[in-house]
This record gives sequence, C-alpha cells and structure tokens, in this order.
Amino acid sequence: MTDLLEYKGYFGSVRFSDEDETFHGRIEFIRDLVTYEGRDAKGLKRAFREAVDDYLAMCEEEGRKPDTPLKGSFNVRTGPELHRKAMILARRRDTNLNTVVTEALKTYLEREEKRA
Repeated sequence: MTDLLEYKGYFGSVRFSDEDETFHGRIEFIRDLVTYEGRDAKGLKRAFREAVDDYLAMCEEEGRKPDTPLKGSFNVRTGPELHRKAMILARRRDTNLNTVVTEALKTYLEREEKRA
C-alpha cells in the first residue's frame, strides 16, 4: 500500500476526507499548487493523471518550464557541530562535503530499506 501516486515523473499525495467522503491530493515536490480529487481510488488516480497532463499543458501554453520534482539537490541544516564533523571528514578524505553527505545518506537509506 502506498500514499503516493506516480505518473510522468510526478508524485501525487493520497488523502481521504471523511467529512466529504472524497479522496483528494496534490502534486508533491513542486512549487506550483496543483490539486485533484475523486470519489474512489480509480477516480483519484484518473484525476491525478489528468492534473499532471493539465499542468504540463498549461506550462506549455504559458511558455514556461514546468517544475521538476526531486531535482537532486536540497539544503540540509545540520547544526554547527555536525557540519564541523562532516567538513573535517571531507578534508581528511580529500573530498568535498557533498560527497560525504551523499555517501552518508545512501548508506542510511540502504540500511532502512533492508529493515522495511
């Protein structure tokens, strides 16, 4: 079971409103706000795909590049002590901070995937 839909490289959330008895969501990981809703799971999936297609068409009509989700870079706020330790390790390994953080994140995620 998942709470994310995927289509054309875009991800959509899955939520349920008990009050409205409606499934709804939004395209995640982009700056633009794009929402959709459906009465059941199939309707929600269809609405998500239509929302992605409509978003891409709208961007094309407006002559602008659509947001791309998860581009491969993000800011990390570690606090001064962890930042210091990572920089010292990078220097000792004759590499850069980006490499140290990428390797650490990869190792952590691989370990967590094995636990799941």
